[in-house]
Amino acid sequence: MSRENASGSLARARFTELLRLDALRPAALAEIDAAAALQHRVDRKYLIPADSAARLIDLLSSTHHVLDIHGRRTTTYRSTYFDTRDLAAWRAHTQGRRRRWKVRTRLYAEDRLCRMEVKTKDGRGATVKHAHTIVPDAYGRLEAGTEAALFVDGVLLDGGIGVTSAALVPAGEVRYLRAALADLDAGTRLTLDGVLTCHREGRTAALDPGYVLVETKGTVRTAPADRHLLGLGARPVSISKYIVGLSLLVEGLPDNDVRRLARARFRAGPGTETARTGRNTPA
Repeated sequence: MSRENASGSLARARFTELLRLDALRPAALAEIDAAAALQHRVDRKYLIPADSAARLIDLLSSTHHVLDIHGRRTTTYRSTYFDTRDLAAWRAHTQGRRRRWKVRTRLYAEDRLCRMEVKTKDGRGATVKHAHTIVPDAYGRLEAGTEAALFVDGVLLDGGIGVTSAALVPAGEVRYLRAALADLDAGTRLTLDGVLTCHREGRTAALDPGYVLVETKGTVRTAPADRHLLGLGARPVSISKYIVGLSLLVEGLPDNDVRRLARARFRAGPGTETARTGRNTPA
């Protein structure tokens, strides 16, 4: 086993134990997708201590299942985000514009599954995610004339976004471990992300290892998970991994609420390796 694989296995074991994921009933990916895919959804995010996250899982254990893939209850995510050279997507989010968008390639590392994804907001403020499967070797790339580029162009055009794939370059990468839980009867789900790092041009910003980013994914009506989180003293926060990463790693960007929040729980410093963003390098 390589050093990187050994380190990843150790991090997964610690994260699984920390959140007590083994106490949950398992569910296959097909079951969760059938019951709670929610491509059109309202996301609520909470940045909470790991012990509160473990308590949340205890509270949900009677209603929720955990995604289990061949006995593995977490998945390593790698997401390379694309933006214009002047970071139009980043600026749209930090300025709170109505037409916000993100374009990324996402790699589910252990399963070698890769997708091109575009996220937009609809007229009611709900997140709409569009996905197109691509080969793993295309991770981190957005090349002219490919099906992926045509897919991105079509989604952005339909969303009224005045940007095309030709204007986009890799802007940074986010890596983390994710556990996914779902209430198969109610059709809601949530994810818990830890061991989270953001990378750009050899620099890294890392989430405090004692914290977990929880995202509930449901409808406009709050789910039981949201109500339990409120009972644990958590409050929703407006935070995006990509926005946090660039806010901390790009010099000269205007100050914003995200950066002030991120500085409390993230630490930025020189990276130990170059961010893996495919053949291209960030702008």
